[in-house]
Amino acid sequence: MAVVLPAAETDRMTRTLVDHFQRGFPLVSRPFAEIAAQLASDEATVIARLAALAASGAVSRVGAVVRPHTAGASTLAALAAPPAEIEAVAAKVSAFAGVNHNYERENTYNLWFVVTGRTQADVDTTLAGIEAATGLAVLNLPLEKSYHIDLGFALFGERPKMVDFARPAGAASPEDRQLLAAIEHGLPLVARPYAAVAAALGSTEQAVIARLDRMITAGIISRFGVVVRHRAFGYTANAMAVWDIADAEVDAIAEVFAREAGVTLCYRRPRRLPGWRFNLFTMIHGKERAGAEATIAHLAALAGSALAARDTLFSTRCFKQRGAVFSRQEQGDAA
Repeated sequence: MAVVLPAAETDRMTRTLVDHFQRGFPLVSRPFAEIAAQLASDEATVIARLAALAASGAVSRVGAVVRPHTAGASTLAALAAPPAEIEAVAAKVSAFAGVNHNYERENTYNLWFVVTGRTQADVDTTLAGIEAATGLAVLNLPLEKSYHIDLGFALFGERPKMVDFARPAGAASPEDRQLLAAIEHGLPLVARPYAAVAAALGSTEQAVIARLDRMITAGIISRFGVVVRHRAFGYTANAMAVWDIADAEVDAIAEVFAREAGVTLCYRRPRRLPGWRFNLFTMIHGKERAGAEATIAHLAALAGSALAARDTLFSTRCFKQRGAVFSRQEQGDAA
């Protein structure tokens, strides 16, 4: 897991890379040179800085964040693990190749993870495998509607919040998935990264750039750029706030929530009665717990009479975090 970077390592170059290039990464032959020109620096220095941030764990990769259900299937799921056994249970869950995020959170359902696969059958197979491996029932909460699902927010406040309410998205073709698989660990940090990817695929640099551009335009790629690990930059008070909102009002309330500066994710998932009553999920990324709690209280006031109940699940540990995997199909076997 990434450690928190010392203040000396968050100089102007790092702040600009993080706040300005989490999206809109240049689709040109020498993207790092273009970034360097904007920073009054040079290509080699930009590449070296990104490599250092990646080595420290502060940056996960430079590449694509893929919109759910455009290039495969996914779900959010949870387990109520015995507290004394949570590390052992988390290890069993993380061992599945289809699991890309796995967090401990403050709740009876204390282990939360994302499962991805090429098809819904792959996801279902992984969930069944997790139940068999852990002996625990999985709470399966597939996405019903997204309102704001872009974690590319300005960590240093150098850019205003951007909210792109859900728009129709295309579906990835086999060729798209092949390219996504080639860059699932990020672009190579070399002067001409698209040319390096093209060489691995037996394609051309311009064809790779054009395909990426098409996937961004189609909404398959929701964000293309620097993917950060927020804890490394001091965002350690991260909470999943869940809400029981009247069904007739959930869309309207969600759009209000999504516009709030402190909300980094907002989406609707099904209730699972009687054990899980919440149908709206928001993520709050904060540097201090009190600040996150104040944001959540403000949201509760905005919801007004539409709100029946709420709960706050602060993240306490990250057991696994990576981007979605496209290079293999989950077969239900542990990785």
